Amino acid sequence: QVQLVEFGGGLVEIGGSLKLSCAASGRTSDISVMDWFRQAPGKEREFVAGIGRAGGFTGYAVSVKGRFTISRDNANNNLYLQMDSLKPEDTAVYYCAAASGTTVYTDVESDMHYWGKGTLVTVSS
Repeated sequence: QVQLVEFGGGLVEIGGSLKLSCAASGRTSDISVMDWFRQAPGKEREFVAGIGRAGGFTGYAVSVKGRFTISRDNANNNLYLQMDSLKPEDTAVYYCAAASGTTVYTDVESDMHYWGKGTLVTVSS
């Protein structure tokens, strides 16, 4: 089993920046792809960003491309999401997720095997 815990959420002003972290523990050798998803109030959960096992491939939702940067530190089992130029529509609970096995890359929610409990990001003036 793998456990995922997110850190770094909070209240930030429009146009500001925030960096989320996700710490993985347990059978971390099982982890291949790691993604960030988010769920805004009253909306379905959606893909935000994903990164392959070695970090060489990344993907982003259109809504965050150019503003958010995903990265991972496999030596310390951490996943990050640097969020810049934040907008009110970025307000959501952000979830760290991981797929196991040989998956090279995926941004599909149902492909994720492990989930964190989420961290709330609120963007407000």
